[in-house]
Amino acid sequence: MILPVLAVVAGLVLLMWSAERFVDGAASTSSHLGLSPLLIGMLVIGFGTSAPELVVSVIAAAQDNPGLALGNAYGSNIVNIGLILGLVALISPLAVHSSMIRRELPILGGVTLLSALLLMGGVLGRFEGALLLLILVGFMGFSIWQALKMPDDAMSADTEQDIASHPMSLRAGLVWTLVGLLLLVVSSRLLVWGAVSIAQSFGVSDLIIGLTVVAVGTSLPELASSISALRRGEHDLVLGNVVGSNLFNTLGVVGLASLITPIEVASEVLWRDWTLMTAMTALMMVFALGWRGRAGRINRLEGGVLLLMYLTYTGFMISLVVQGGTA
Repeated sequence: MILPVLAVVAGLVLLMWSAERFVDGAASTSSHLGLSPLLIGMLVIGFGTSAPELVVSVIAAAQDNPGLALGNAYGSNIVNIGLILGLVALISPLAVHSSMIRRELPILGGVTLLSALLLMGGVLGRFEGALLLLILVGFMGFSIWQALKMPDDAMSADTEQDIASHPMSLRAGLVWTLVGLLLLVVSSRLLVWGAVSIAQSFGVSDLIIGLTVVAVGTSLPELASSISALRRGEHDLVLGNVVGSNLFNTLGVVGLASLITPIEVASEVLWRDWTLMTAMTALMMVFALGWRGRAGRINRLEGGVLLLMYLTYTGFMISLVVQGGTA
């Protein structure tokens, strides 16, 4: 039992460090190659912080642990909104200026609703996986088109400031991108092995481990980048990270995992995990987009609501483990 725990701890630490190096290297390389700051913020940083979820879920699916893959993706979405966005908003209210984020939020809502239709079938097969990946490709094309139309979006300035805070040469950017990616794979294999071993020792499902321990671990890069962006006053980049990451998790991570190995979906995933994820996504949309003339912002009270929802959910999941639940 000691060895799996050490594997999870070492895997999480290495995962967080390598993910930061990967994102910083990729963002710097993209900047040197002439990619616009808005696209770097949306695609490289927003999606890049989800690299741990992608690698962990792909490895889990390849090793015939699809429950961990699905739990990791949906659990990370819950962590991103409840823990990360909620905690950051408690520290400092977030003002939303980016029109790109305002366009992405309804897309995230629609994709979340679509996932329910796919889950109702009881199995996420290769067809569903291919469909999700096709939608992701379409979204990326839409994002590139929008970025070319509005290069001066508020998130563009945030991204430029973020890249300037991690100056690298093109060579250094390439090296750290490759090193970060390699260590992501190594740390993810370590984490998956340890997490599955612990789940088997406690007699709980790999789904629960994916929704809790692994989800928090793979979301640490988003937490680190969000707090770093908040310290520099880059509010739009904070929300952009969460929205971009959740879109990538729902489409790319689940899509690729189910393309590798069909995932059987327990009923609890729909009524418990998906329902909470959808409720939190809806609240984030309402808070960020504003209503009745209210400017889009997430204040401390709203951040506290999101954080409380996450803590309540986590407490319930811990009670399942204590009771020896297998859901």
